[in-house]
Amino acid sequence: MMTIAVIGTRGFPGIQGGVEKHCENIYPRMQGVKIRLYRRRPYLSEKSSHVYPNIEYVDLPSTRVPGFEAVWHTFLSVLHIITHRPDVVHVHNIGPGMFIPLLKLFGIKVVMTYHSPNYEHAKWGPVTRRLLKWSEGISLRGADRVIFVNKFQREKFPARVLAKSVYIPNGIRHVSRSHETMFLEHYGISPGRYLLAVGRLTPEKGFEYLIQAASQLPEVEQVVIAGASDHDNTYFEQLKRLDTGHKVIFTGYTYGEDLCELYSHARLYVLSSVNEGFPLVLLEAMSYKLPLAVSDIPATHLVELPQADYFTVASVDSMRATITAKLAQPSAPVDYDLSQFDWNAIAATTQQVLASAAR
Repeated sequence: MMTIAVIGTRGFPGIQGGVEKHCENIYPRMQGVKIRLYRRRPYLSEKSSHVYPNIEYVDLPSTRVPGFEAVWHTFLSVLHIITHRPDVVHVHNIGPGMFIPLLKLFGIKVVMTYHSPNYEHAKWGPVTRRLLKWSEGISLRGADRVIFVNKFQREKFPARVLAKSVYIPNGIRHVSRSHETMFLEHYGISPGRYLLAVGRLTPEKGFEYLIQAASQLPEVEQVVIAGASDHDNTYFEQLKRLDTGHKVIFTGYTYGEDLCELYSHARLYVLSSVNEGFPLVLLEAMSYKLPLAVSDIPATHLVELPQADYFTVASVDSMRATITAKLAQPSAPVDYDLSQFDWNAIAATTQQVLASAAR
């Protein structure tokens, strides 16, 4: 039985983040393999206690210090991997990829999944950005195989990277709309009358543009933002100050049935991001058949949407116009073709890539 070690994620289940959701959906679906998942202790809670038959957790110390957290935890994980030699290591993203040469030095096969160019995120300072850019080069050179979740990102690289890489998108689970409203009632949210946005409270999500646009629209009664801060509350405090009309409701990190309620009763889903790898939340909103207003960035073109769904990135005026046009239309479910985003097929294809690298 092939053993796959997984690093570069905070872990799962019940841990916020796109990479974390990605991992939570692919590894339990893999068949005939053993997964050794390295998790970061500071993020674990009662939500993280679920056990999967094919997954072994290795919970190691970490910190919540920005820019150091992933490096320290990945280093400890690599030391454990060297002494417990799996058949292949699956590294998530370019920051943890800086340790790929060390794994290769000990003859260990490595596959890296490239989720996003983290050095483009506004939350990082110039030193961290340079380190991430350097790590990107090391990762792409050292990995035996590379998986890109964004095909447009893959196309930016030279032939030597394309030759050993493959595009495998994120996916979406089958969902059923919720008729419950207990969570909404707890926060005073009116079903069918709010704009919804979901994501970590970090600058690349562009929530400030959404809040400013909503404040200028009398027809918008409520904006619900479901997500929590990454490390500190600076951005969160900025968003609260912008909410001069008191329309915004922050529900914190929301998951499971509570998140299902939010999706099920929203009037419109807004993705205001200025930078994304592959936004899983967009697929989630589409699976609930919600009308959309999304930033015109490459990542949102990984799904086929009408031009009327897009607004100019980081433009309050353009966002306001798109939201106005959407709210002027009758409220009705929208059918999207999500056939290419099946998690079972994605997990199977990922497992094939890992197996080919291990051989």
